[in-house]
Amino acid sequence: MRRSLILTVAAAVSMVLLAMLVPMAVLLRSYALEDRLSRAALEVQATETVVSGGDAGAVSNYLERINHDDSETITTVLYPDGTAIGPHPGEDTRVRQARTTGQARVDDVDGGAEILVPVSLGSLGGGSPGPESTPVVRVEVREPGLGSGILRAWVVLAALGAVLLLGALFLADRLGRSFVQPIRRLASYAGQLGDRERPDPVPAEGPAEVRELTGAMNRLVGRVEVLLERERQGVADLSHRLRTPITALRLRIDALPVPADRDRLAEDLDRLVGMVDHVVSEARRSAREGLVAQAEAVGTLADRARFWEPLGEDQGRAFALALPSHERILVGTSTEDLVALLDVLLDNVFSHTPEGSPVGVSLAERAGGGVILTVDDGGPGFPADLDVLDRGTSGGGSTGLGLAIAQRTATESGGGLRVERSSYGGGRVVVELGPPA
Repeated sequence: MRRSLILTVAAAVSMVLLAMLVPMAVLLRSYALEDRLSRAALEVQATETVVSGGDAGAVSNYLERINHDDSETITTVLYPDGTAIGPHPGEDTRVRQARTTGQARVDDVDGGAEILVPVSLGSLGGGSPGPESTPVVRVEVREPGLGSGILRAWVVLAALGAVLLLGALFLADRLGRSFVQPIRRLASYAGQLGDRERPDPVPAEGPAEVRELTGAMNRLVGRVEVLLERERQGVADLSHRLRTPITALRLRIDALPVPADRDRLAEDLDRLVGMVDHVVSEARRSAREGLVAQAEAVGTLADRARFWEPLGEDQGRAFALALPSHERILVGTSTEDLVALLDVLLDNVFSHTPEGSPVGVSLAERAGGGVILTVDDGGPGFPADLDVLDRGTSGGGSTGLGLAIAQRTATESGGGLRVERSSYGGGRVVVELGPPA
């Protein structure tokens, strides 16, 4: 916008300056010629006075002096008998017409103008002389060149035009800045709205339209925050209210006399509690990670894997951890979700594989950014006839949410999840986590 405004002003001012300065430059040249013609007319009067005296020597001296001193005009006196005094002898049709008619004339010629003035010599013969005795004063006025002050005037005009153009561009730049800067601040503010900490509101500055937009943006952000806060409070209240009936249900289930019914209902209640916890966790996601989630994967996953390592030692499991050469790799998910992802995968291993079976956790850098997390176990592996990634589906008596949640965490980061056969003979879960957006 700022550049477009400057270019538009530059084009408009340039056209206006050209429309003004070019005619002015032509007029200056015309005025210079008119000024020379005015001075030549005075010179003709003085020459006419000398010529009317009838002294050819005086005329010759006078013309030699004025033609030597003034290069703008060339004066020649042409007599009827063919005698000429001056640098350019010889007459043409115009000179003969001026002598015959007895009237002065000004003609445009190549390179300037020509003034022809017949001189009356009545004092010499005592009467009105005829054309045959009338000399003609011819003054050739040269057209002004660049060295006659025209160039200096043109330079002044060009400098004035350049100053006006620069001034217009400066004003256009200031005007564009008054529009662009508030919009840039508003755009920066809008880009930070998804962060965990709300940025300071943008002050309403700039033109009226921009101030109105800023005010509307601030009001919208305030309303959205109120709605989000109400949603978080509602979810928190729901979680709190469900605890009492869930606890009562658990107590009643524990009091059942039939062990099979007690175990089955307890398992269903555990599945319900897991689902409620997942709903509460997802509702608090925006407050937990902001609009653009990111976390450092290598250190976070390595620390969490070492947290599970003592449990592996207690169960007699060989626990292997392989890390990439890069010490810091960012992924597009929050630290909490990253920790929960590894917890889900290792909890499945420790819960559904025999004690003593090996566990392997490896991290590798992903092409295009992010990491590849691989968890291997030496258990029986995943059932061949069951989609363990389907939400709520489990082949081992669990809620069936673990791998589904892990898959969503991977896909939301720009990656994915797949299950394979591990080199230990059991199951392998490969999770690709993409880089931050």
